[in-house]
Order: sequence, then C-alpha cells, then structure tokens
Amino acid sequence: MLGIALFFIGVVLIVNGVGLSGRMDARDSAPVNLLVGLLALFLNAVGILRADTDPDFFDAAGGLLFAFTYLYLAVVQWWALKGVGLGWYCLFVAVSALAFAATAGDVRVIAMWLVWSSLWFFFFLALGLGKQLRFLAAYTVLVGIVTCWIPGLMLLTGKW
Repeated sequence: MLGIALFFIGVVLIVNGVGLSGRMDARDSAPVNLLVGLLALFLNAVGILRADTDPDFFDAAGGLLFAFTYLYLAVVQWWALKGVGLGWYCLFVAVSALAFAATAGDVRVIAMWLVWSSLWFFFFLALGLGKQLRFLAAYTVLVGIVTCWIPGLMLLTGKW
C-alpha cells in the first residue's frame, strides 16, 4: 500500500508545486488534493483496521498526516482561504515527522521523513507566518519527484 500512496502523493506534490509557481489557479489543483487526501485516508484506515501492534498504528498515523494535509489544502483552495490554520497544522506535522524519522529503520525512509519535515516546515513559514519563499514551488516539485513518485514506482515494481 505504501507504493500506491507514495506514487499519488508524488503527483499531488508536483501539481501543488506547479500551482505555487503561478502556472495554475489554486482551485484547479483542489480536486487532486481531495482525491489523494481521500486515497491516503482510505489506505491508512485499512492500515488501522489491520493493525495489531502500536508500531502498526504509528505507521497509519504517519500516513494520516499526509491525508489530512491534502484534505485541508483542498478546502483552503476551494474556498479561497488564507491557509493560516493549514500553516500551523504544517508545523505540527513537521515536528511529528521528526519522530517518524527517528523511529524508521531504513536510511532511505529516514531521509524521506526528514525531507518531508523540511517541506512541511517551509509551508508553516509560508502559510502560518506569511513568509515569502521563492524556492518553495520548485522545492515542492523536487520533493514530490525524489521522495514520493520515484520511491512509489520503485515499490510498485519491486525495485525498492
């Protein structure tokens, strides 16, 4: 299931990065945020139903950080909200992602959580504090490709 989630999170990050660059209206990327958010919610709900141990629940909680991010972003985009609340949620997620990095057993997964933490922190700065981050669009696309789309494809094709 992780491969599916990463594959589609990759596309939503790419689309959101393009949106941040000004090449599309925010409302145009809201549907993909909704769909990927719902997919992540579904996949992690299945994970919760199958969970037997605390680490299983912890893994599902990590996936829900993504689901709620994209669902919240879809609402912000559709209703043209400022996203300040989303920015502060991103701070919570950025700090939480450090715990997921600290507990991961694979150096690739540790690196991914650290990069995701940085991206969520940058979104906190941009949305929560209103900072201008000129690199954020390109960084979002890069993170989507390197930490999600490619690893998702690798997992789905058995190359991980």
